[in-house]
Amino acid sequence: MNDNDTDDTDATASRTDQFPAGERTSVWLGTSPTTEYAPLSGGIDVDTAVVGGGIVGVTTALQLAESGQDVALVERDRILTGVTGKTTAKLTSQHGILYDTLASTVGERKTQQYAEANEAAIDHVESRVESLDIDCGFRRLPSYAYVRSPERRSEVRQEVNAARRFGLPAEYEQSVAVDDEAVAAVRYDDQAMFHPRRYLLALAEAFLDVGGRIYEETRALDVDGGGRPVVETDRGEILADEVVLATHFPIHDTGAYFARMHPKRSYVVAVRVADPPTEAMYYYTGDQYFSVRTHDTGDEVLTLVGGQNHKTGQGGDTNERYRKVEESARRHFDVESVEYRWSTQDYASVDKVPYVGELPFSDNVYMASGFGGWGMTNGTASGLLLSDLVRGEENSWAGTYNPNRVTLDRTSATEFATQNANVAKEFVGDWLSKPHREDLRRLKSGEATVLRERTKPIAAYRDDDGELHTHSAVCPHMDCIVHWNDAERSWDCPCHGSRFEYDGHVVDGPAVSDLPTRNLDVE
Repeated sequence: MNDNDTDDTDATASRTDQFPAGERTSVWLGTSPTTEYAPLSGGIDVDTAVVGGGIVGVTTALQLAESGQDVALVERDRILTGVTGKTTAKLTSQHGILYDTLASTVGERKTQQYAEANEAAIDHVESRVESLDIDCGFRRLPSYAYVRSPERRSEVRQEVNAARRFGLPAEYEQSVAVDDEAVAAVRYDDQAMFHPRRYLLALAEAFLDVGGRIYEETRALDVDGGGRPVVETDRGEILADEVVLATHFPIHDTGAYFARMHPKRSYVVAVRVADPPTEAMYYYTGDQYFSVRTHDTGDEVLTLVGGQNHKTGQGGDTNERYRKVEESARRHFDVESVEYRWSTQDYASVDKVPYVGELPFSDNVYMASGFGGWGMTNGTASGLLLSDLVRGEENSWAGTYNPNRVTLDRTSATEFATQNANVAKEFVGDWLSKPHREDLRRLKSGEATVLRERTKPIAAYRDDDGELHTHSAVCPHMDCIVHWNDAERSWDCPCHGSRFEYDGHVVDGPAVSDLPTRNLDVE
């Protein structure tokens, strides 16, 4: 199975009798308190509106509020329950084997700034942890990116030399502790890991202490940029001098980012092992990556193992993805039990650098997206950069992260063409061959399918109580047909990554509206 495997949505998707083991939530959500901030009630007027309650939004909001601004943060669900709540939480500037390639695609100066931004992000988190006395398990330790093929040893040596050139603490190693197949590795010293929700919940409280406002269960629908932008929500309008879209994917896409980024999902299990590798973080950089770090819950040390990445909506049997990650964990460790399992999603830009800054053609509206799976440092750096831009202060990283940039190197152009060809293939897929209404009578509990009702594609799911849920199968973002994700019981768009619960409720953008209900009389 590889990154290009796709769902066969012409056939009924059937949930297996037994889900993979482990509680179906992240260890971060399972070991931290929930939040219950009230929703927005009517219109408000503020200096800055921050849309999105993840690491970018909370970091930006606190920075601005501490400078004396009146800041409101709005979140569609509960803060820190989205991508930030489902990370592996490696706080590192080592983003795979990156810097040698990055230097050839974006240039030496921008690569230097990228390295500095991510190292500064680690220092910023450490400073916050110390100043606010946050109990989040922050710990400095080495990080390894490694390869298993002898042919890639030269690539690793080139990466070490490039990283050192940009001031990063890189060393060459011939082996790593967690994988006997490793033949070469880049080691970065003085990286870190932490509990992201405990850290950011403390920042949210600090934000409130300096006058900030948090509104949960408030869905931002659009932004009207201009002299004083207006954020339209389902609970009232927000008038602001500046607006920051920290929404994973910008809800107001004036820069065609749907064509400049692609969504990917990956899977994590938190396992109890006999001898956990507590002294470092590890990342295998093959086509199907393998990620390892530990987390001390206070009662025990869990080992987090991740992998099985694929483009959103094109993962095939997603339960099998979990099983393969668990199998990988068992190959490398003496696993006693699986405690948690979860999946996560992120967007990757064509040149591997996030888009952070003022949104094109939208005055006083800012965005941050495209972290490529490295959102803990890039998200923190984005919060620092955005808060400077909103205040009109210079920041040396701005040119590197500029969301208006166009990268013309061959590697980025090839990535752009490949991803958009994949979208085109999904967009023109022949859904007319899908089953008809009468097939719903044979749909069993836990099964889902996309079918044809005259000229309309319908997403149908029968829950464990036998109740049938039918919605439009057309993603409201750009009209692609959604696919069923059995492991998460969600409808996922294979074009641009929007995701919806089985009841049609949107849980991830770029779509901002739900899948409309389609009532069918089939019982």
